Amino acid sequence: MHSKQKWMLGSIVVFVLALGWRYPLFGLVVPVVVASGLTVSIFRGRYFCGNWCPRGAFLDSLALPVRGWRALPVLFQRRSFRWAAVVVLFSVMIGRGLQDPASMEQWGSVFWQMCLVTTAIALVLAVVYWSRAWCAICPVGTLQGVLGGQCYRFTIKSTCRGCGLCEKHCPLSLPIVASRSAGHIESADCLKCGRCQAVCPVNAIGKPAEKEW
Repeated sequence: MHSKQKWMLGSIVVFVLALGWRYPLFGLVVPVVVASGLTVSIFRGRYFCGNWCPRGAFLDSLALPVRGWRALPVLFQRRSFRWAAVVVLFSVMIGRGLQDPASMEQWGSVFWQMCLVTTAIALVLAVVYWSRAWCAICPVGTLQGVLGGQCYRFTIKSTCRGCGLCEKHCPLSLPIVASRSAGHIESADCLKCGRCQAVCPVNAIGKPAEKEW
């Protein structure tokens, strides 16, 4: 994702948060983004997260200067915790929205509130851990990984030296080197952002062949 693209996408988050409290209908941008991400994931896994997600771009461009480098707690990496986050987030949204299901302003307000809360959490995680730490536990990201986590997998050539440079630049610190024997990045959480490919000193990481997707 280019710098200009990051700022443009990231500004959507600022725009929604700044105006949604006064004009709730702006909160309806959130379900559009969520639906787009889930649709893309059917064909390309979490590609949307790494390339088109407004909050991901916001965290990359705005939160980067204050990011931390601690490892996420083991609890955050457990599937049970991540699925609990999915259930809680969507249950709260649906429950609050159904208080006045016919009102678009009610739904817009609910989505704005969820955007505000999750963005606040994402910023805290960025400061304490790293800029994209939220992406490791994002409920929408979890669903994307399930829908298409095995689609559009970046390849790993036999020329890989196992230096680990790719893992240091991976937004989620995924175990890329451990996937060498499989010939592709196995984790369903791969954001398809291409950072690993860009830093590989021997060009061992590549985008999937056309037949892969």
